This record gives sequence, structure tokens and C-alpha cells, in this order.
Amino acid sequence: MIRIANGQGFWGDWLEAPVRLVEQGPIDYLVLDYLAEVTMSILQKQRQSDAGLGYARDFPPLIGRIATRLRERNIKVIANAGGVNPAACALAVRRLAPHLKIAVVTGDDIFGRLDELLGRGIEMRSTDTGARLSTIRDRILSANAYIGAFPLVEALATGADVVIAGRSTDTALALAPMVYAYGWKDTDWNRLAAGTIAGHIVECGAQCTGGNCQVDWQSIPDMANIGYPIIDVEADGTFVITKHKRSGGRINTHIIKEQLLYELGDPKNYITPDCIADFTTIALRDDGPDRVRASGIQGRPRTDMLKVSISYSDGWKAIGTLVYSWPQALEKARAADRIVRARLHGLGLRFDEIYTELLGANACHGPAARPPADPPEVELRIGVRGQDQKAVDRFTRELIPLVLNGPPSATGFGEGRPPVREVVAYWPALVPRAEIVTQVEVIE
Repeated sequence: MIRIANGQGFWGDWLEAPVRLVEQGPIDYLVLDYLAEVTMSILQKQRQSDAGLGYARDFPPLIGRIATRLRERNIKVIANAGGVNPAACALAVRRLAPHLKIAVVTGDDIFGRLDELLGRGIEMRSTDTGARLSTIRDRILSANAYIGAFPLVEALATGADVVIAGRSTDTALALAPMVYAYGWKDTDWNRLAAGTIAGHIVECGAQCTGGNCQVDWQSIPDMANIGYPIIDVEADGTFVITKHKRSGGRINTHIIKEQLLYELGDPKNYITPDCIADFTTIALRDDGPDRVRASGIQGRPRTDMLKVSISYSDGWKAIGTLVYSWPQALEKARAADRIVRARLHGLGLRFDEIYTELLGANACHGPAARPPADPPEVELRIGVRGQDQKAVDRFTRELIPLVLNGPPSATGFGEGRPPVREVVAYWPALVPRAEIVTQVEVIE
């Protein structure tokens, strides 16, 4: 049996989690998931401004901090922290942990190949709308194909201590060490599906150990020291989700079922670069304190296409807030909203969207929320989005004046005018699998 721990669910997750996973008990592999769709566009813009950036900058200091322990305990690290610049990430790790062997997986970034692919008739239409990619070609910020576990397996086979990839799937990070350790073939569909589902369960870190949990959340123990998940997996694909003893949080079948539903479309057809997993075949049972066993999982052959995550610039936005206090806090906030909208109309400003939320009244549940009788305070949150940056900037100058020329008792304006930010939109597409060729480079 091998033990695979996940210490990050996104870029910005708890910095102490991977350190505690390494120090509090035995593990064989530490996987770290940093990427989301919008993260790729942020990293691409950073790289455009500085060729040495474009990766998750929390990662190299973390490896530097735990490098000695990794060597002492023979723990391998697999991460997609490379973003759009895995090579630069690897060099940063090497500077802080020069005694570690690093393998870099590339080939997912097709940003520089878009014109070539379009020229050969590979349209990469939006899977949401069917629109042609050419309609946004001049506004694209990043384009990355999702790669699966086998390029990461190739990197592990070099003997690397740390494997750094770009846009691998979240599930591939955990699946790769299973394939590597047990020699699973690329047609072992049931085992690949089991490893994929195990990876899906742990990909959000502590969300499967009691964090962000709706089931009896008040009773979950010691969330200040919540344990992050560990997969104990056997050669046949049967696995147990657990955590280190004496760490906080909780693992049971109810919590695992919540995580299984995360970002799930058709449960019979969970499509990844490695296989199609059937979530309806999962058999779960509690297997002791903070242990859930999964078995019986079935899978089917992978498709001949890979998903591509493309981000593009889609205008500008600004969001501002004011807080109104009792009495009549809700009435004051609604009046302020009407005033702002009337002034924008009077200025002749046009936007793709104006959106208002009243925090404390309807922000989370919208029209389904019960109207509060007379709340002690309400935050007005109003934003605009449009293609005209000057119009959006003009909006930012219409909120703060309400402090003196609008309803009484406004506060919470200490930061002044809200900033104007670029809107980054998401364009999901498909590309033939044969077009994506990965490479592994070793840095010692």
C-alpha cells in the first residue's frame, strides 16, 4: 500500500497544511493542487510583464522549508504549481533546495500555437456556446490543454524528488503515483477510474476532512488544526481516505459524499484525459475512525479529445461598497442604489451589466431570502461591467459622494474609490489528443 497526501486545494490554501502532512506521520507522496481556470490567466499576465514569473510563487519557499524532511523520509512531491512557466518554477525551487532532483512536465501550454492550430482547421469552438475561437482571438490571455497522469508518471520514472507540471488535471496529481508505483497500464480502466475518483475526493484538500462541510459542521473537532486528506491505496485500486491521527477535522461517508458531488455533471461519465469514471459504481463504507473505504469502481476508455482552458479579456469592471447602519439600514441602502443608478443614467453611461447586492439582506439567497425586519446594518455592494474602461472608471466616482449627499449613516468607505479591473472570461474548448505532445526535462 502507498500513502498519497494532498496539501493544497487551490493557490492560496493553508500554508501549514503540507508541512504538517510531512511532519505528523508517514506518507509516500505529497501532491499539491494550485490551479484553477482563472489562475492560468493571472499567471499568463504575470509572465507577460516578467518572463521569470507565471507560476505559483508560494511553492518554491514551501519546498525549501520541507526539503530536508522530503529527503529524510523519501517523500516525492507532485504539483501543478508550474502554471504557465514550469521551467521558471523549477529554477526557483532549485535555488532554495539545490539537493533535490526536479522533473518538469511541459507541453500543455498552447498559447503560442493558436494561430497554427486555427490555420489547420482546428477551430476549438466554445463547448458552452459553439462560437468560433476566431471571434476572440485578439483578446486571448492564456490557452492550456489539460494533461493527465501519464506524463507525470514519466517524470516520476526519472527518480525526481519533485515533479512540476503546468495545467494537469487535479485528479492526475494523485493518480500518477498510483500508476507509477503499481505499474498500471493505460488501459486498466477500472483502476484508473478508481485512482481518478480518489484524486477527485482529495483535490480540494480539507473540504473532504470537514472543511466547508454542511453535515453537522458545528461539531467538527479542532478545525484550527484540521488535518488534510491522505489516500491509502492498494494495487487493485481499492482505497481508503483518511488523515493523520490527532489532527483536527472529521472523515466519514457523509462528508466524502458531499465532496464526490463537487463540480460533478453526469455521474456516469466523469471525463478525464486518463479515463471515463463512473461515479454510480462507487461503494463507500466507514472503515473505522476517520477512515472511509471505496471499492467497486468501474471506468471506460478515454476519449480522443482533450479539454482546453482558454481565458480572454472581456472588458472592465468595478465593484464598490458602502455600509448603512440602523435605523432603516435596508431602506437607506436601497435608496443609495437608486441614486447611483439614476446618476449613471443621467451621465449617459452604458454598461453590459449593473448588479447590486445587499449584504445582510439578500446577497446569498437573492429573492428567496426572507426580508429582515430591521437589520442593524446592511452593506450596499454595487458593481458594473462593460467594454468602455472610461465609463467604468466614471462609475467609481459616483459611490463615495453618497457619504455626504445621500442617505444618512454611511460608513465603510475608508479605501476610497473602488479599482477598475479587467474582466477575464473563460472559454472551454476541445482539441484532438494527438495535438498535445508533452515533454519531461530533469533539473539536478
